[in-house]
Amino acid sequence: MRSALREDGIDVRAGYISETASNVQGGDREIWRYADQWTFAVTLDLDKLLELNQAQFKIAITDRNGRSLSADAHLDDLQQVQEVYGSNQTWYWSQFWYDQKYPNGKLDWKIGRVSPGEDFAAFSCEFMNFTFCGSSPGNIAVSVWYNWPVSQLASRVRVNMDFGYLQLGAFEVNPSYLLTQYALDLKDPAGATGLLAPFEIGWVPTFGGGLRGSYKFGAWYNSSKAPDVVENTRGQALAIDGGVPLMRHGEYGAYFNFLQNLTRFSTGDPEKGVKVFINSIYADRRTSTLDSQVAAGVLYSAPFASRPNDEVGLAIGRTHVNSRVAEVEAQDNVAGRLGVDVQGAECVGELFYKAMATEWLTLRPNVQYVHEPGGIARNSDDLIVGLRLSINF
Repeated sequence: MRSALREDGIDVRAGYISETASNVQGGDREIWRYADQWTFAVTLDLDKLLELNQAQFKIAITDRNGRSLSADAHLDDLQQVQEVYGSNQTWYWSQFWYDQKYPNGKLDWKIGRVSPGEDFAAFSCEFMNFTFCGSSPGNIAVSVWYNWPVSQLASRVRVNMDFGYLQLGAFEVNPSYLLTQYALDLKDPAGATGLLAPFEIGWVPTFGGGLRGSYKFGAWYNSSKAPDVVENTRGQALAIDGGVPLMRHGEYGAYFNFLQNLTRFSTGDPEKGVKVFINSIYADRRTSTLDSQVAAGVLYSAPFASRPNDEVGLAIGRTHVNSRVAEVEAQDNVAGRLGVDVQGAECVGELFYKAMATEWLTLRPNVQYVHEPGGIARNSDDLIVGLRLSINF
């Protein structure tokens, strides 16, 4: 029935992801925790249904459940060890948008409820640690860049060119989108504070032997007011002297994402073989507690001829705490206050093996190592073992 519907322009899909993890080292107790996500989606081919040339409409809702190992074991990490946990454990409108392409596909316009990471700094979510999953700006610029499953009222225009593409977006910044009471409300809730405007240029070359690459450079500006992470209105350290936070007008940031195939599988499939990636993001040091993140890794598809759909992944990453915040923490120590740790950077490594058990079931055991969780040198390192299970209907 679904195949018949797809022929008529109605593509119905459902998916399930679970992530189970245990801290065999680190935290205040050794436990295991489970979190999951259901996704139900429909894509409408409006060319077939309404004779609207090169147009489609997509709807997706998600449901998240479970508990966080990072929180319950008090790992004190900067990036969660279960990326699927978060944004409240509830139902969300994750996609509700219309997309229209114009002659020859040179111009592409999208409007509706969209997550920025669908189009800007877009990256796969092969790993289980949040450092390596999805659109990296949403890992540290959390107050304005809402990662999946949260969506924002938005519009995006992309111009496809010979070398790649240029695109510009406009997303409503509204903290109400993060509240459970509005998670399934398609109306624009009260509470908007400004506009997030990301820009991206993408170069998508193909090198000798058909080796594909993707090189994205982007930046964003948020027109909202945001509190300074350190200063009060008198220019003093808020954490020490108290007072009212200094409000900054506008926030900005930049990123790049590199993904390059190094080899191809013997069958010639361009998606198989060895890929390397580097993701880096830099956020406004005036308003962001976390001001940068860098991640790099390798993905090896079809590691064995007898297992053409399996994959091995290895990545390392570093999330840095704003040095302005660290300076105030150091001043707090000088002032004689107890229990104030000076934060630096958290470093993470992850190794996984993706086993395609059937066409619809994937098992992905993994090991994570977190050095200096929370960017605090005295914190013991974490060793996490996990299993990610994916079902695609």
